[in-house]
Amino acid sequence: MNLRQKSNLKMIRNLVFFFLLIIFTFWFIFKDQDLNELVKTIKEADKMYVLFAIILMFCTYLMESINVRSVLVSLGEKKFSIFRALRYTAIGAFFSAITPAATGGQPIEIYYMTKDNIKSHNGTMAMLVQLCGFQISTLTLSMICAILNPSLLKDGIIWFYLLGLIINGFALIIMLLGIFSNKTIKKLLNIVLKIMKSVKTKNYDLKKKKLEEGLEQYSKSAEYIKTNKMEFVKAILRVYIQIIIYHSIPYFIYRSFGLSDVNFFKFFTMQAVLYTTVSGIPLPGAIGVSETLFLKLYGSAFGKSLLNGAMLLYRFVSFYLYIALFLVIVIINAAKTKKTESTIDKDVKEVEKDYSFDSINGISYS
Repeated sequence: MNLRQKSNLKMIRNLVFFFLLIIFTFWFIFKDQDLNELVKTIKEADKMYVLFAIILMFCTYLMESINVRSVLVSLGEKKFSIFRALRYTAIGAFFSAITPAATGGQPIEIYYMTKDNIKSHNGTMAMLVQLCGFQISTLTLSMICAILNPSLLKDGIIWFYLLGLIINGFALIIMLLGIFSNKTIKKLLNIVLKIMKSVKTKNYDLKKKKLEEGLEQYSKSAEYIKTNKMEFVKAILRVYIQIIIYHSIPYFIYRSFGLSDVNFFKFFTMQAVLYTTVSGIPLPGAIGVSETLFLKLYGSAFGKSLLNGAMLLYRFVSFYLYIALFLVIVIINAAKTKKTESTIDKDVKEVEKDYSFDSINGISYS
């Protein structure tokens, strides 16, 4: 068994866990629910509003694709179609969904970019700019919404919300330090390396090399931002548009049930708080937590009779539908690019020359 085979096995394990988590979540939520009544509730929803919500979710992925494509073009990569950029986004979204804390998405996007002859450091840069913008926009919108609608942070939700703020805020600080302060990030890296060495981490030299290469990529991003200030600002603005569209989706699910008492602003603030709250939980797709907190936050808006159906419809539109579609894209893309070797594939071969597979843990290339 080689590195690729172990990586594929890891993906299968993630998928199995992902599906088991879905089964348990819906069994737990709907075990006492009349399923016929649930189906009836969903069928009564206005299909036009539901379709509009589906289109809005597609627009969030489209905005991300436009953003990544624009950054890559500004880095000197040749122009390519938006459909190709959407393919990267679809693959990244799928792997983010099935891996804990969404850690699998960006690396796999970079991997498939290199298969299309996009330089790995440019792919890394595009992902970093998108991720930076995403963290900045979600955190700022969330905090503004929490201040404007503080009643949302009740019944223990505040603790999950604060956890989400701390985790995402810490991640953003590390990214910004990596971009703007080489000295600080090098000190942090040295501390991490000392800890790894003291606990006798397996394949320390290999992992040290990977961390140092990652630091070098972060340093390059500082140069990109200095020479492409307007492109960086545009990228952040595009992410804001992406997040605003995403946070609008629950309102149209609400309207699909013929309801209108709660205004758009209140729904937007609820969704902004909900997103930050669930993002602090390191479960694939935040499955279980998203459903439970939706029921808590939106209970008074939908009412008891519609709430479970609304939650199921919302999660279908904003998550499960597209993950199912993206799985098909992942399978088709893997089959088409199977014989195409990327620069990362070459690195894997070099690693396999110097290290036996059994001695390598926690390194995934595909």
